[in-house]
Amino acid sequence: MLNHAALVSILGASAESVLNHICSAVPRQLIQAPSPYHVESVFRTSDRSEKVITNLHRLYGTGHLADTGYLSIFPVDQGVEHSAGFSFSHNPEFFKPETIVKLALEAGCNGVASTLGVLGLTSGQYASKIPFIVKLNHNELLTFPTKHDQIRFASVRQAAELGAVGVGATIYFGSPESNHQIVEVSEAFAEAHRRGLLTILWCYPRNPGFNVNGTNYEAAADITAQAIHLGVTLEADIIKQKLPTNNGGQVMVKFGKYNQAMYNLIGSHPIDWVRYQVLNSYAGQISLINSGGAFEGVDDVHEAILAAVINKRGGGAGLIMGRKVFNRSFGDGVKLIEAVQSVYLDPEITLA
Repeated sequence: MLNHAALVSILGASAESVLNHICSAVPRQLIQAPSPYHVESVFRTSDRSEKVITNLHRLYGTGHLADTGYLSIFPVDQGVEHSAGFSFSHNPEFFKPETIVKLALEAGCNGVASTLGVLGLTSGQYASKIPFIVKLNHNELLTFPTKHDQIRFASVRQAAELGAVGVGATIYFGSPESNHQIVEVSEAFAEAHRRGLLTILWCYPRNPGFNVNGTNYEAAADITAQAIHLGVTLEADIIKQKLPTNNGGQVMVKFGKYNQAMYNLIGSHPIDWVRYQVLNSYAGQISLINSGGAFEGVDDVHEAILAAVINKRGGGAGLIMGRKVFNRSFGDGVKLIEAVQSVYLDPEITLA
């Protein structure tokens, strides 16, 4: 683990901007920050069953971030989403399902999220050692031309039978196929809760029309935040969303409902953008975890630490990294996850 001085050193020129920023448009008192009491304070008075609450406690109570309210989940479904050869060619050991689970264990993650095939093959040995989250649907890349759709690869029943604590799913909000994805995921999440499993939703806006004059607004603060609000409406217990890269997507694309008051809340700093995402996640009652981003190479440690600080100070509950990790050696992947966990364990990095 890294101490505060080491984290500041890695942030370099970015440190001043992200460590001293204050969110004034949406003050921290307006949101529920992650805490050791998150599961009880949010879900004890909800419609979630005792078994769902038990599984949420297990997820939040595992690994280096246990009982902090923060989450470190190792997600690997890129063998389907981005193709196995492309994803694992740097480290062929990750073609082996056990490597994925062992890395999550070694890195002290709260859980591991992967495909039915990966988790089903390893469940007998590892499901009791680390929480499993089965990803139910995927966008496979072997269909030509490429489409923005998510196809069901697994059932909730299969996830329950292999010993998972929860299920995950993706919806491409804004895509022509999103209507059927919303219906399918809503039904799957309802079944998951009936069976006592927690639910995680990957909320990704996706539509070629969100690209305007060469700028892609699929990760805009306003558009991603509304996707989050749709996701929590489906009773996702945890939301996964990309860090915003810009703002004003609805204005530029010229669709949906927007006004100046809304943009006054969003602000202009990356931490403000995450704070607005958290606000749309039922004001932080549903934990927001942001993506760690693509593998870039030499600057990945800086980018991961920077993203974690932005997420934490905005009110998010963690960073979820796959590609930045499995493109490194096993040991370096573990070190990167632990470096990010250091941000969430650092008492000097507080809510903005």
